[in-house]
Amino acid sequence: MTIATGMVVANLYYNQPLLGSIAATFHVPEGKTGTISMLTQIGYAVGMLFIIPLGDMLRRKRLIMVDFAAIIGALLFAAFAPTVEMLMLASFLIGATSIIPQLLLPMAAHLAKPEERGKTVGFVMSGLLIGILLSRTVSGYVGAQLGWRAMFLIAAGMMAVLWGILFFLLPEVQPQFKGSYKNLMASLLHLIKREPMLRLVSLRGAFCYATFGAFWTTLVFLLQEPPFNAGSDVAGLFGLVGAAGALGASYMGRLTDRGNSFTITTYCIGLIVVSYVVFGAFSSSIAGLVIGVILLDIGVQATHISNQTFIFSLLPEARNRLNTIYMVTYFVGGASGTFLASRAWQLWKWNGVVGVGLAFSLLALLLHLIWLKPARHKAS
Repeated sequence: MTIATGMVVANLYYNQPLLGSIAATFHVPEGKTGTISMLTQIGYAVGMLFIIPLGDMLRRKRLIMVDFAAIIGALLFAAFAPTVEMLMLASFLIGATSIIPQLLLPMAAHLAKPEERGKTVGFVMSGLLIGILLSRTVSGYVGAQLGWRAMFLIAAGMMAVLWGILFFLLPEVQPQFKGSYKNLMASLLHLIKREPMLRLVSLRGAFCYATFGAFWTTLVFLLQEPPFNAGSDVAGLFGLVGAAGALGASYMGRLTDRGNSFTITTYCIGLIVVSYVVFGAFSSSIAGLVIGVILLDIGVQATHISNQTFIFSLLPEARNRLNTIYMVTYFVGGASGTFLASRAWQLWKWNGVVGVGLAFSLLALLLHLIWLKPARHKAS
């Protein structure tokens, strides 16, 4: 599950180090190719909204196997897209179909012992986070050596191999929801109304992920300019630096099991704020960017682990739907950060991106301290 989660989620991020090359291929402004990354995230949110709830209604393994065929088709569409508009559509479809990690995470929580749920979620999430970060390293290198289209072809091949492996190894989980799809979707609204902490935790996650999307979408544009004058391969190497966040994710799950998630999460959101201060102060220094990346990724990913561990503790019979609500909100936040940062880059370059990141990180910290503090013992 951990390996599959990392490999599938990587599909969402292959495009980010390639945006400069894509802009050159189609002769469009860099700000327009930033829309490709945004549409991928929006597609992911749409896929989670309409597909993930089915995990509570249908047999999980069968749903995953069908979805793999759709992922492969979307990746091939991107590889052969004749125009930037077609690539935008393909990117949306890649996002909408690459939702398998969000079916596997509730499955892992379901199979885990209650006292080890945070540890288990953290372990599977470490695979997801490594996939997110190393995807940029791989695509940056492939893009520099073989061109951006080759990355999508290679990804389609990897998904075909993974489909075959999971077909033989993945266990089946029987559904617990007995109603219709209409009732299943209506129950999402009921859960949103019923669980105020779900709403608050989801919004906290969205603000944090907006800072993540803002940085990683625009980093390649910064590195292409003086004093760096670097290509997609260098932008991708920053994914290796960000892997430190994945190492912190599993440890965060263990701390959550011990019942001190509020305090730890406070520090983690604080790291996100500090990371953007570093990005602003040391924007012309590779060392400064590296330090900022480490702080940003540890802060965002550790907060995400805390959020999901809490979400999975609410209603065991509705874990896929709870995860749907949280993750849709989460990726809408990411898409918002990507969109605003791309526009800020066009208007104010890197200072605008830093402003967007600081605004979202401070909003997350305020929400956490003001509205989530009264529930710190409950959330723990």
